[in-house]
Amino acid sequence: MKKIVVIYWSGTGNTEKMAAGVAEGARAAEAEVRIIPVGEASVTDVLSADGVALGCPAMGSEVLEEDEMEPFISSLEQENLSAVPVVLFGSYDWGDGEWMRDWEERMKKAGANLAGDGLILQLEPDNDGMEQCRKLGKTLADA
Repeated sequence: MKKIVVIYWSGTGNTEKMAAGVAEGARAAEAEVRIIPVGEASVTDVLSADGVALGCPAMGSEVLEEDEMEPFISSLEQENLSAVPVVLFGSYDWGDGEWMRDWEERMKKAGANLAGDGLILQLEPDNDGMEQCRKLGKTLADA
């Protein structure tokens, strides 16, 4: 059974709901899933998993959350992530998804094995958005 870890930061609860949807999709694909707020996550959680979903909303001028997620992603950039499939997700209020494009590019440069396109949803995920989250989780579990 594949071990999937979903690590996220959420200020309003929107990205936390997305994380739950990603986890649901991975579980439906027969994966064992742990959901961890980024403040409680470690690099070991990532490196010991068979797949990793990272979630963070757009903050400020379309950047990652700076106090917890940014330092965590910086620490991951120092590791070899090529063996672990990774997917990215997050919510936003305004803008056009620039933070996700930047995050994907950054992870690619760090050698991450991106298993799909980053998923962005505006504000709170609706039923369609939750289905997209579940599909992302299935994609990760099947990677």
